[in-house]
Amino acid sequence: MELAKEEKCEFLPFLSPKRVLVRNDGRISAMEFYRAEQTDDGEWTNDEDQLVRLKADFVISAFGSGLQDQDVIDALAPVKMNGLGVPVVDQRTMQTSVPWVFCGGDIAGVAQTTVESVNDGKTAAWSIHRYIQGTLGGVQLASEPTLPKFFTPIDAVDLSVEVCGIRFENPFGLASAPPTTSSAMMRRAFEQGWAFALTKTFSLDKDLVLNVSPRIIRGTTSGHSYGPGQGSFLNIELISEKTAAYWCQSVTELKKDFPTKIIIASIMCVYNRDDWTELAKMAEACGADALELNLSCPHGMGERGMGLACGQSASTVRDICLWVREAVKIPFFAKLTPNVTDIVDIARAAFEGKADGVTATNTVSGMMGLSPDGTAWPRVGREKRTTYGGVSGNAIRPVALRDVSAIANALPGFPILATGGIDSADVGLQFLNAGASLLQVGSAVQNQDFTLIEDYATGLKALLYLQTLDVPRWSGQSPPVFSHQKGKPVPKLKELDGKHLPHFGPYKKQLEEIVGKNKLSEAEPEVDSVDRKRVINQPQTPIPTIQEMIGKSLPKIGAYGKLDNSQQVVAIIDEDMCINCGKCYMACNDSGYQAITFDPETHLPTVTQDCTGCAMCLAVCPIIDCITVIPKSIPHRVKRGIPEYEFPNKNAASILAQ
Repeated sequence: MELAKEEKCEFLPFLSPKRVLVRNDGRISAMEFYRAEQTDDGEWTNDEDQLVRLKADFVISAFGSGLQDQDVIDALAPVKMNGLGVPVVDQRTMQTSVPWVFCGGDIAGVAQTTVESVNDGKTAAWSIHRYIQGTLGGVQLASEPTLPKFFTPIDAVDLSVEVCGIRFENPFGLASAPPTTSSAMMRRAFEQGWAFALTKTFSLDKDLVLNVSPRIIRGTTSGHSYGPGQGSFLNIELISEKTAAYWCQSVTELKKDFPTKIIIASIMCVYNRDDWTELAKMAEACGADALELNLSCPHGMGERGMGLACGQSASTVRDICLWVREAVKIPFFAKLTPNVTDIVDIARAAFEGKADGVTATNTVSGMMGLSPDGTAWPRVGREKRTTYGGVSGNAIRPVALRDVSAIANALPGFPILATGGIDSADVGLQFLNAGASLLQVGSAVQNQDFTLIEDYATGLKALLYLQTLDVPRWSGQSPPVFSHQKGKPVPKLKELDGKHLPHFGPYKKQLEEIVGKNKLSEAEPEVDSVDRKRVINQPQTPIPTIQEMIGKSLPKIGAYGKLDNSQQVVAIIDEDMCINCGKCYMACNDSGYQAITFDPETHLPTVTQDCTGCAMCLAVCPIIDCITVIPKSIPHRVKRGIPEYEFPNKNAASILAQ
């Protein structure tokens, strides 16, 4: 109303809508109103003898309601009414003169907009909850409005897991990274629900560092994407600038305030036995549940003989682990670097050094990009210098998954703390299936905040619960995709008419005619005969535990030589879902095996017998499940260019091969 006044809109009071007048072409021409008058009793009536007609091209309707029904008014007694005939309410709680009656919106005469009405409902809901639980039930409630969540069987799923004799409430924790820069940040993370956290890596005072700036930049691996939701980050941040004394005091305080949370102290030293012994004992004495030995920082620290300088040598890793094992009794994990030839060799060295497990992996050394003028980002100082930094986030997930699964296959039962691109419950489950025992998160928090844990925990519970249900073709929480165009179901045209037509232009009209004729030829089912009962799936098996998920995929991950090249597949395209973009044709033609034809008129792609099942077309198709692969039913013939030479006798071929 106030905005309309500011815009100098004309107000015509005391008018009540009668009808909208429409021209022959269907366009609005005017609108008629009755003159509204108020009687001596205070009621409003419409005088049908007084009509007002206004020219109009458009009519915007605004819905509102009042308390006019006398039966409703009588039913509300003894609720006190105001002069306008609506209930008197407390605007802070939306409570009426009767303690157990609450109202809001138009009926309360308070809200002026839809947004305010919605807020009234939320306020009333909290007040009702507080009245029932607090006033009547005597339950102690928070002073700030916190509406309770509904409960489902998914909420009862147990996410706890035991690693090295330590119980974790759930497998999600914070990696040693910017999200754990201070103890205050770790405190807030625990309050949100994270099960464990690693301190930012700290050292002895003689190895204290000073960071440069800028040092944390967005990734360019997912294109020119700005704002939150980055696919990767690059940083040249060093270890914590805070002292070991600060971190030890912080660990002690946090353990006192959060006894059920697990705190892992991340420490780093040069290759010196006395240093590692001193720092490890200091961290153990302050109450840390476990240690992480940072042997992998890819920038800056390696130049000081720390981090990467220690983690790229199997013998050095073995020595450091043995020193720490002699110094402390609590579990410790060696944090490995992916910047090595074979990470399994380094993990095996940690195992031989009596480490309780490893963290795989730290960031991947790289450079994110260069500007057109030749400078890099981040660039430091007037000289605009840069260095190689650590790439993190989703971009390194394939590397981390490879490293975790390789270590788990090589060292069965050896605990692995996975980190590298874990940004959802689904990805977390992937790492568990690959052999990880716990999941460390860093870049995803940088993209959002600590509240991520709520989505992760609920999502993982749902994924575990879904495994107990009989829901064919579901992929995690995703139901099977039906044939559709822009989300709307489409009939199978080939089954209706035997034709191949796309969903655009004049062909779309032909499709609609064919579908319309088919509907007319089919008898419509009676309403009463339609089964409208919703099927509620019940668990068929026990809910799996986190422990049962660890390493589930490992038997299917191995060497290339174990893959069966006799079981070939071919691509198949669902024409009813195809949007005729031609991407599959272009990819196959210029990057594959020229096994897809593209109709110049209908723009429908067709897979030929030359398909080798590479699945590149599936990878580039923008429509989920429009292209799938099925077992190949015809003989698989390889085009070798020049026919291979046939030796006159097999012995000669065998000798030549040797």
